[in-house]
Formats: sequence, structure tokens, C-alpha cells
Amino acid sequence: MKKYGTILWVGLLAAITAFLIIKPTHLLFVHATERYPYLMGFVKFAILSMMGEFLAARIVHKEWVMVKGVLPKMLVWGILGMMIVLMFSVFSGGVDNAVAQGLIGGCSGSCPVAVQYFFKFRRALLISVFMNLTFGPVFMAAHRVTDVYIDKRYQGEKSSVGSIVDSIDWGKFIKEIVGVTIPVFWIPAHTVTFLLPGTYRVLFAASLSIVLGLILSFAKMRK
Repeated sequence: MKKYGTILWVGLLAAITAFLIIKPTHLLFVHATERYPYLMGFVKFAILSMMGEFLAARIVHKEWVMVKGVLPKMLVWGILGMMIVLMFSVFSGGVDNAVAQGLIGGCSGSCPVAVQYFFKFRRALLISVFMNLTFGPVFMAAHRVTDVYIDKRYQGEKSSVGSIVDSIDWGKFIKEIVGVTIPVFWIPAHTVTFLLPGTYRVLFAASLSIVLGLILSFAKMRK
């Protein structure tokens, strides 16, 4: 892992990029995403989020190391990816329905083009804000609990979910993770996400975990 980590990581990223660029596999990706949204959400998050964890570990340890509990963590990320697929639909549909009912101001097709672009951006921003201020903290907390639980199990510690919850510094979690990454990173990033075509949103959201891995690794280095 130490010797070939960079080759493996970059090679996997290049393979994923090529899969999305080459026309036949690109069409296969689009078809699979539309027909099997939950399965594709699972696969995207399981792979890309673990790539983010490996990259974060590489920066923290100054060398490539094997992340403990890879398969359980991929399972957790995959399940969270399926939840993301559903939440994207729930929150985007919620904002659209609120506009349709007149609860949020909208713009018809007769509006000037510049105004239509503004409302398109505002729609993406509102979806991102509502999702990240409600579902976001729950998502992060669930991942933190499962991540700590898996780490402790692979360290030989037998811990219950209750003891894991009690061991986490929730004040610090709210202040540094939720209070910083949501307004600074997740809301802007997901605003961009909801400006993309629906087929690519979950993929882009999963790829953001690589960037988040960098952010969290630098936070660990400062401790």
C-alpha cells in the first residue's frame, strides 16, 4: 500500500473519469442512473467516499495506509448514498412544490432570461440550504457514530452504540464540523450540485467527499 498507493488511487480516479467520458460507457452510466437510482447511489458513494477516506489518511499519516474496516465503511457510505438519492428528490420536490403553491416566489417562462437564471440559481441555493440545515447534521452525526463504532471494533474494543454516542464530543462536533463545513463547504457545494442535470447530481455529491476528506485531514493535522 505504501509503495503503490498513489498509482492505485490515481489509476482508479482515471478509470472512473474515462468511464464517464467514453461515449458507450457514459450512456451506460446515464441509463443505469435513471433506471437504478438507489443501486447507483450506493455504488457511487461506496467507491468515491472511500477514496476520500484513503486520501485523508494519506495526508494525515504522510504515507498511504490501509484504512481499517474498509468493507463495513463502504457499506455505511453506500447506505448513506441511497439516502442522499432520496433526500435530493425530497428537498428539490419540496422547493418546487412550495413555488407552485405560491409559498416561495417564482418566475414563469415569460420572464427575461437573466431573471430565469437568477431563479434557477435561487432554487438550487434554497434546496441546498434546507437540506443541509435539516438532513445534513443528522447525516453527519450518523456517519460519525458508525465510523467511530467501526474503528473501535477493528481496534478490538467491544463498544455499544450508546457508549459510542457518549464518547463523542458533540459540542466540538457541532462547532467545528456542522458549524463550519455546512455554511462554508456543503451549502455552496450542493448549490452547484443542484445546478447540474439530475443524472450527475449524486455522482458529484459523492465526489465532494474527496474534497471533504482533504478538509477533515487538515483539521486532524491541527490537533
